[in-house]
Amino acid sequence: MRRFLRSGPDPERERLKQELFQFSKTVEHGFPHQPSALGYSPSLRLLAIGTRSGAIKLYGAPGVEFMGLHRENNAVVQIHFLPGQCQLVTLLDDNSLHLWSLKVKVGVSELQEEESFTLRSPPGAAPSATQITVVLPHSSRELLYLGTESGDVFAVQLPALRALEDRTISSDAVLQRLPEQARHRWVFEMVEALQEHPRDPNQILIGYSRGLVVAWDLRGSRVLCHFLSSQQLENICWQRDGRLIVSCHSDGSYCQWPVSDDAQQLEPLPSHMPYGPFPCKAITKIFWLTTKKGLPFTIFQGGMPRASYGDRHCISVVHGSQQTAFDFTSRVIDFTVLTEVDPTAAFDDPYALVVLAEEELVVLDLRTAGWPPVQPPYLASLHCSAITCSHHVSNIPLKLWERVIAAGSQQSTQFSTMEWPIDGGTSLAPAPPQRDLLLTGHEDGTVRFWDASGICLRLLYKLSTVMVFLMDTDPNESLHAQGEDEWPPLRKVGSFDPYSDDPRLGIQKIFLCKYSGYLAVAGTAGQVLVLELNDEAAEHAVEQVEADLLQDQEGYRWKGHERLCARLGPVRFEPGFQPFVLVQCQPPAVVTSLALHSEWRLVAFGTSHGFGLFDHQQRRQVFVKCTLHPSDQLALEGPLSRVKSLKKSLRQSFRRMRRSRASTRKRRPAGVPGEVPEASSKAERVGLQNMELAAVQRKIEARSAEDSFTGFVRTLYFADTYLRDSSRHCPSLWAGTNGGTVYAFSLRVPPAERRMDEPVRAEQAKEIQLMHRAPVVGILVLDGHSVPLPEPLEVAHDLSKSPDMQGSHQLLVVSEEQFKVFTLPKVSAKLKLKLTALEGSRVRRVSAAHFGSCRAEDYGEHHLAVLTNLGDVQVVSLPLLKPQVRFSCIRREDVSGIASCVFTKRGQGFYLISPSEFERFSLSTKWLVEPRCLVESAETKNHSRPCNRAGPEKAVGRARNSGNQSDGEALGSGFKHLYPGERKQGKGGPGCSSLTGLCLPERTPGPMMEHALLNDERVLKEIQSTLEGDRASYGDWHSRRVAVGYSLSNGGAE
Repeated sequence: MRRFLRSGPDPERERLKQELFQFSKTVEHGFPHQPSALGYSPSLRLLAIGTRSGAIKLYGAPGVEFMGLHRENNAVVQIHFLPGQCQLVTLLDDNSLHLWSLKVKVGVSELQEEESFTLRSPPGAAPSATQITVVLPHSSRELLYLGTESGDVFAVQLPALRALEDRTISSDAVLQRLPEQARHRWVFEMVEALQEHPRDPNQILIGYSRGLVVAWDLRGSRVLCHFLSSQQLENICWQRDGRLIVSCHSDGSYCQWPVSDDAQQLEPLPSHMPYGPFPCKAITKIFWLTTKKGLPFTIFQGGMPRASYGDRHCISVVHGSQQTAFDFTSRVIDFTVLTEVDPTAAFDDPYALVVLAEEELVVLDLRTAGWPPVQPPYLASLHCSAITCSHHVSNIPLKLWERVIAAGSQQSTQFSTMEWPIDGGTSLAPAPPQRDLLLTGHEDGTVRFWDASGICLRLLYKLSTVMVFLMDTDPNESLHAQGEDEWPPLRKVGSFDPYSDDPRLGIQKIFLCKYSGYLAVAGTAGQVLVLELNDEAAEHAVEQVEADLLQDQEGYRWKGHERLCARLGPVRFEPGFQPFVLVQCQPPAVVTSLALHSEWRLVAFGTSHGFGLFDHQQRRQVFVKCTLHPSDQLALEGPLSRVKSLKKSLRQSFRRMRRSRASTRKRRPAGVPGEVPEASSKAERVGLQNMELAAVQRKIEARSAEDSFTGFVRTLYFADTYLRDSSRHCPSLWAGTNGGTVYAFSLRVPPAERRMDEPVRAEQAKEIQLMHRAPVVGILVLDGHSVPLPEPLEVAHDLSKSPDMQGSHQLLVVSEEQFKVFTLPKVSAKLKLKLTALEGSRVRRVSAAHFGSCRAEDYGEHHLAVLTNLGDVQVVSLPLLKPQVRFSCIRREDVSGIASCVFTKRGQGFYLISPSEFERFSLSTKWLVEPRCLVESAETKNHSRPCNRAGPEKAVGRARNSGNQSDGEALGSGFKHLYPGERKQGKGGPGCSSLTGLCLPERTPGPMMEHALLNDERVLKEIQSTLEGDRASYGDWHSRRVAVGYSLSNGGAE
């Protein structure tokens, strides 16, 4: 029994863990998934977006973000800010109202839900009698007016959210106060619109769906005037001076109704149908905005000809003789217009149009000729084409950073020069300590470079690989391009474009060298492009080389897609990354692994058939290695044929389960269970009080060599290490396969003076076969100080210490089921950690990271950051392979989120929580960043033009509630760089158990928010993700988003 006991935790090590490791979900990058409502506060200059999962997100100036979640996971239908207040009201699809406030607590502002309210029907009335259709916050800040389906308007007191029955405006009361000739019962149905008089708060405009609109006197409870339209009413707008009412209708027309003091029944001006005379769709919302120049702006949604353009999502802007119908590629949720804030101003003077579409946010500059779009600093449409892979590069040199920005600025000439108009609050977050890039590969063959240094994920540059290949369509053509005289005057706007010309263009692997400016990208059809950064436009031919990975083996026939046809002649490339060589793998299978060594000018690539090495300086192939097993027929069928292997995979899984059960029965000990001698049990009980149990490992079932896809190359790694003998180190290439095989090749790279004259030579030096044959997901070489080898050219740029080449090197091989350390050059096993045997999980992602201490500036440790198929993130020490901490990060059902995860060199990570959003998390106490902001009080704000201001009176704000949870699961966190001496404490306190033990208890469902996508086909997807590895496109989400929990303060739980 004593062999299962081990000593307790070391107090000094536990203290170090608290200084090194802390789990926090810091910020969400991208565009909210499934938006359902839009709100804007002119006084606070804050934008609010609600989603179908019950989340609300507030945005102001870059870096000012707030997030909250309703207790009910119901869709947010409407959002309304209270005039001049740091409060807003949300309406959910369950007919409940919720009051939210930005309150200052301990020097920071948090978004909190204050009250909730549901309008109840009178006894015996139908439930629809109190179904809220429209919400009007009154300028008195004391009342909410609620229009309902029954035609009644209810008053609710603020902030208590209590119904005031004596202030209800019933449809019967309105009917009795109408003139005799207007008392037609049929005019009353649901309330479609409520508007307060822009000059007189005692008047509100009530619009009913059948076309009746009345101006109601709140003080005298009487009808001041009314008008009746012949068409069904959709919405109304009151001109700024109150002398004109504009109504829009279901037939695609709008009417103007002049208001006079002596006329009780208004007569309209001739109605106008902008895109008639043929039947048109309804105009659902309209703005009539005055300007100092005299010509008003008319901005409306819908109204397009039903037969020809009924499927378009359009918002039209009309100003004098100028008229444009902005055509969006996704459904328009809502829109608003930013105008003069001062209520005493004589004119609206609109300066920006804000449109919330289903897949993006678009802001248009109304003061610049042509109404160009404004480039957003946040809310980027990450999924403008489906994301297929991602790659993070830390600490970018300033020169490369500036060159990338310069190349991207030449792509942004279509944007307006206006500063971002939604600039409420001031970000107090410290400047990012370093420049980081997040590169995303997309289904349409593009690579996007994002500034991932701070809170806002900002697009810097877009690279397209389409120009290298012959396509049926010209990539410069616009699908909606029209001539100047065509009608309607459509103009495509926005960046969301879910359509790909050819799925073979999809980017699957990216590798960027930040020191040399070389970039390697690999795609779905076996194409590997090597690119170099060029500040000038150039026209040249891309050299093409074919790599036959099958090496003319007989009996194999590729059944998948064909290769892409490359252009033979010169191609013109814009400034930025320009390809100079194309390596085409044969068969043209998906590239599953990629590595680039810019110092040696070598690029390695792998597919399901094998791997190869290419010298991109001499433009020649060094070698190819076929890894196919005779049973790997599935590797030749292509990605679209993988589903055929489902039955075979399930059959093999059940066979392994039966073998496992059989072996368990054979290992079962004889004797009566639980029969323990009394004396020994007493001694063991005493020992257990001071010792903790060591986990009992179960046997890892070895996989058969005949399992499909054993030749699938999962990882490639360059290293300068001792491979042949312990006296000389040499360049080497390591490759790990799906069948648990590791190949090592020694390389001879000529010196710089003879680099172009002598070829690079390679020779296989080692081959390691893991006994359990689990897929190899990571390879790492540690130097004599047990530190991972530096990146290429990192030492030459004095950004890293030279590796220790005196002591013995070690090889770390990470498979899905265990970590194993070998000595070099003998390759003898030294240490191992059986992850699957202990916990039943499998490694999906692994990366070496440096964890700095939050107390000692000069202290840090190198460890492994690990993500498993259960969604846990772990830290494993190097080189002793001791598990340090484990946290629950991603829902285990979220297969796509787990597959999309990428780690950084500083212990942070990104993963997709939806097709359009990255969740950022951190495992480090030192590298934490958090949105911290100041929000001005409403009384001190007086913005009259679209510019950034910061008034003297401020209130502290915070975007997300950061905190280290005692169970190791962060509920929401912030974005802050902790300097030495600072220590962020969570609710668990300094002795939080999340940092004191190896395995942290799983938290029971509680008040937390986690954006997870439950896949209806998750079993099939998990099986296919095992077969296909990293090749799955993260953009294929047939799912719905579920948010778990109750109330949030900027992402944290209450």
